[in-house]
Amino acid sequence: MDQQANQQANQQANQQKQDTDQQQKPTKQQEQRNMHHGFDVEAIRKAAANLDDGAVTEGYAADREAICKMLNDALATELLCVLRYKRHYYTVKGRANAGVKAEFLEHAQQEQEHADSIAERIVQLNGEPDFNPATLTQRSHAEYDDSEDVNAMVRANLIAERVAIESYRQMIEAIGHTDPTTRALLISIMAVEEEHADDMADLLTK
Repeated sequence: MDQQANQQANQQANQQKQDTDQQQKPTKQQEQRNMHHGFDVEAIRKAAANLDDGAVTEGYAADREAICKMLNDALATELLCVLRYKRHYYTVKGRANAGVKAEFLEHAQQEQEHADSIAERIVQLNGEPDFNPATLTQRSHAEYDDSEDVNAMVRANLIAERVAIESYRQMIEAIGHTDPTTRALLISIMAVEEEHADDMADLLTK
């Protein structure tokens, strides 16, 4: 008799717990309403202040100085790539190399666009883009090349593009989700660098 009473009591307790959990569980409509109004109002109000910080609000989660340092290294890499491609464009000779020459010029122009975008992002983060030519080669991940043989030029550019791809991959991984704007920028640049590497691989005489 006591065992039966205990079972009934346990069943009642379990039922009461289920009823309580069901009451506390938000409905789908409540969840949607909470998401709609789930902003940090205080942080939003703070964003209206500190106007000197420009695009950087208090909610910015990344290490701004570290990001700017990373971007300046990427800037140096892109600028050196511009110089390397321009050198190859102006020095490659021969009618048979007209297609390669055009490819070098196109890549140089796109690397310049990357450099401009990176410099602009550094300024948005209240940093200073470093265009100092005296330290450019030391800060660049890629290397300059003054080869005279067209195949050597292509090989040097392929190596540089692969270095840039891996550098951007590591930067994107390091940033994670702390700076979505910079992350998106670097992803878009890396996609173009992958196209460049593919172009150079196609041109390379093995």
